Amino acid sequence: MAAVTRCSVSLVGRLLSHHYKRRCVRVFKATRDQPPRACLSNLYNERFFHTTSAWSGPIMQFKLSDIGEGIMEVVVKEWYVKEGDKVSQFDSICEVQSDKASVTITSRYDGVIRRLHYAADDTALVGKPLVDIETDTGPEVAQEEDVVETPAMSREEHTHQEIKGQKTQATPAVRRLALENNIKLSEVVGTGKDGRILKEDILNFLAKQTGAILPPSPFHETRESQRPKEVQPASQPASQPASQPASQPVRPRPVLSSQDVTEPLKGFHRAMMKTMTAALKIPHFGLCDEVDLSRLAALRSDLRGISEARGVKLSYMPFFIKAASLGLLHFPVLNASLDEASQNITYKAAHNIGLAMDTSQGLLVPNVKNVQLLSVFEIARELNRLQALGSSGQLGTSDLTGGTFTLSNIGSIGGTYAKPVILPPEVAIGALGKIQILPRFDSNGELVKAHILNVSWSADHRVIDGATMCRFSNLWRQYLENPASMVLDLK
Repeated sequence: MAAVTRCSVSLVGRLLSHHYKRRCVRVFKATRDQPPRACLSNLYNERFFHTTSAWSGPIMQFKLSDIGEGIMEVVVKEWYVKEGDKVSQFDSICEVQSDKASVTITSRYDGVIRRLHYAADDTALVGKPLVDIETDTGPEVAQEEDVVETPAMSREEHTHQEIKGQKTQATPAVRRLALENNIKLSEVVGTGKDGRILKEDILNFLAKQTGAILPPSPFHETRESQRPKEVQPASQPASQPASQPASQPVRPRPVLSSQDVTEPLKGFHRAMMKTMTAALKIPHFGLCDEVDLSRLAALRSDLRGISEARGVKLSYMPFFIKAASLGLLHFPVLNASLDEASQNITYKAAHNIGLAMDTSQGLLVPNVKNVQLLSVFEIARELNRLQALGSSGQLGTSDLTGGTFTLSNIGSIGGTYAKPVILPPEVAIGALGKIQILPRFDSNGELVKAHILNVSWSADHRVIDGATMCRFSNLWRQYLENPASMVLDLK
C-alpha cells in the first residue's frame, strides 16, 4: 500500500504545477496512512477549494521614475484609473505636472490597480511608490522587475542605457520606439541636452534608412488621440497677431471671500517663482524702439490666403521670429548662456526661440527649435502646434526646455511698452507691444497711415553692452520694415 501511495504521489506531482504541488504535499502529509482513493479525494477537495477563492498575484509597487531635467517632485493632476481597475502595459495611469511640463505616466505592468499612493493635487516624489499593481507575472519575474525599480538605484541607471561601455540617454518612450523599429540606440546621434536621444532623432534615423522625407520641425510628444481639436478661448498665446485683439476677451470672474486663503505654490507658478528669483540677480539693460510694419502688413495680407490653404494660420510672429534668427547670426552673443558661476559663456548653435504664452495654467514659454533652419511657413506651422497645445495644457517638456532667446508678445493682450525679464540662463529677451495704426511721415514728407509696433529689449549687461543690443535691434527692425531684404539672407 505504501508503494502504491508513493507512485500516486509521483504521478500527481508531475501533472500539477508548482503552486498546486505545495498544497498536494500538505494534503498527503495529513493522509499518508489513508488509502490512495481517500488521498486523491482529499487532494481534489483541496484543489476545488482553492480554485473557488480569488487568486492573488504579486503586488508590484510602481515607483515614479526620473522624468528628466533634475525634477525630483511632481503634482498629481489627474488619475485615469481607480483601485480595482485592470491595466495593461503602456496604459495611461495618471497625469503629473512638474515645474516645467505636464507628463502622462503609463503602466509598466499588466494587472489590477490595488492602491493609489496619492490623491489628486498631492505632491509625488521621484523614486517613491505611485501605485500598487497586482500583476499577472510569476514571483520570479516580479522579483526581477522589483529590483529594476528599487529606490536605491541612481538616476543615471534609470535614464541611461549601457551600450558598448557608453551611456545613452533616452526616455522609455524613445527606447520603445527604437525597439519597435529595430534601431540600436548606439547608432543614433542624440540632439537633446547632454546628447539625449529624442523622438525626432529616431524618426530622422528611420527616414534615412527608408528614404522617407520628414519635416524639419521637431517631433512633439503628444499623441494624435490627445491632440486638441480646437483652440480654447481661455488663453491668449503669443502667436496671435498683435494687431488683432481677441474677439471675445476673457474677463476673470470677481471673487468675493469672507476670509483669507493660503495655499502652497505648485506647478508652473512655483517654476515662475524660481525663475524670476534667479532673474533678479541679472543686471538688466533696457532699450525701446518702434518699427514701421506697413510693408510687412501688406506682405502678410498677400500670403495669408496661401498659408491658410495649406492649413496653417499665418500671424506676424513667424516674421518676428525669423528676423530675430537672422539677426542672431550677426550677433551670436545674444544667443548665448552664462553659467551660474558667471565664469563661462556658451554660444548656442541652435536658435531655439521661445515665445511667452499666457495660458489658463499661467505663464509658459515654449520655444521653436532650430529656427535658423526653418522657413517662415514652417515656423508658422510650429507656432500653430504650440498654440493648440498651450491652450489645452498639453505642452511637453521638450517644448518648454532648451530655449536660447525669447520674444514676449504682450501686445496680443494689450499694452504698448513692457519691461521684459530675462529667463536665465538666456541673456536677452524682447517684448512686443500691440500694433497700432498711427500717422507718420513717409520719405517724401507726406503724412500717411503706418502700422507701428513698439518693441522693448532687455539684455544681460554682464556680457552684452548697449551698443551691441542697439545694433541688433536696428538690424531686426530693417528686416521687418523691408521684408524683401530677408530673402537675401534666407538659407
